[in-house]
Amino acid sequence: MEQVNISELRANLLNYLKKAQAGQPLMVTSNGEILATIASPDALKQSARKALDNLASNANADDVINSGDTPWDAMQL
Repeated sequence: MEQVNISELRANLLNYLKKAQAGQPLMVTSNGEILATIASPDALKQSARKALDNLASNANADDVINSGDTPWDAMQL
């Protein structure tokens, strides 16, 4: 992922936004510290979908501790 200093980003904002829109995300830095990541909405959707797919493929129904029929102490008045 490309890194760009905030001063460079300000000077060439439109060019960097076009790159992000084309699918090339970039990290904005200041004094070597990452401030933000700029990416297209489609790239963010794809990233979220991959994370959900990974979660779904690793989830186990056996992980359930109880069926939920047991009342919780917090629900007692």
